[in-house]
Amino acid sequence: MLDHNRRNLLLGAMLTPLLASLPRLAAASEVAMPEHAMPGMGRDMDKVPWMGDEQIAMLVYPGMTVMDLVGPHCMFGALMGAKIHIVAKTLDPVTSDAGLTIVPGATFETCPRDVTVLFTPGGTDGTLAAATDPQTLAFMADRGARAKYVTSVCSGSLILGAAGLLKGYKATSHWSCRAALAGFGALPTDARVVRDRNRITGAGVTAGLDFGLAMIAELRDQTYAECTQLMSEYDPEPPFNAGSMKTAPAAVQEAMRQLAADFSRKAEALSRSIQG
Repeated sequence: MLDHNRRNLLLGAMLTPLLASLPRLAAASEVAMPEHAMPGMGRDMDKVPWMGDEQIAMLVYPGMTVMDLVGPHCMFGALMGAKIHIVAKTLDPVTSDAGLTIVPGATFETCPRDVTVLFTPGGTDGTLAAATDPQTLAFMADRGARAKYVTSVCSGSLILGAAGLLKGYKATSHWSCRAALAGFGALPTDARVVRDRNRITGAGVTAGLDFGLAMIAELRDQTYAECTQLMSEYDPEPPFNAGSMKTAPAAVQEAMRQLAADFSRKAEALSRSIQG
């Protein structure tokens, strides 16, 4: 099982002075911040909201793309005090499209009714199956109606759209299915991370890291996000300049369009069926 508390090690080295200085609390639900949260690091660091109490629900389902989940989860795991719920229809292990298995910690019934962040990863055929599953859509629509933030990465936005959560909102997705969002009443937007009011969506796969950092800045502040980025050493220097349809060589673009053509057609058909 993924243990979100272990993800707090991401900031552990930096925040050890803070944790050591926290006084004993009369009630476990109260967090009294010391006058100088980060000794020796300047007045601005004293104002950073290091502790929080966010409830984050992350959907998992068979055939999801695991990087869509793990990238944001790694970033969310740096939120000290937050509780991450890995949610599925049952507590049975869920196997990703790459064969990595995740064990959920909550079901649609046991996940908190009111969450700070509702999140779904993407995939291909597994995502299309989840986007047509009545129980999954009912769960997403219910929690999404009350969540402070409704979010996704990659083709996970198809699930948000199918649940009726993107009507009238700008949103992004993987390039192979971004156009299909229009069928759900969304406004497809070509960007790495797109925010429209409380809908925050990330583009394909690795955009989950950018999405995660943007969410940390939204939930806490920019300094907290920058500290997380530094501890993660997220400073990408890809060996090739082919990570976007804007930069990839024409031959690579054409090859990938052909490879993704069947999924693109299925995504368009899904959005038309929901629209109809």
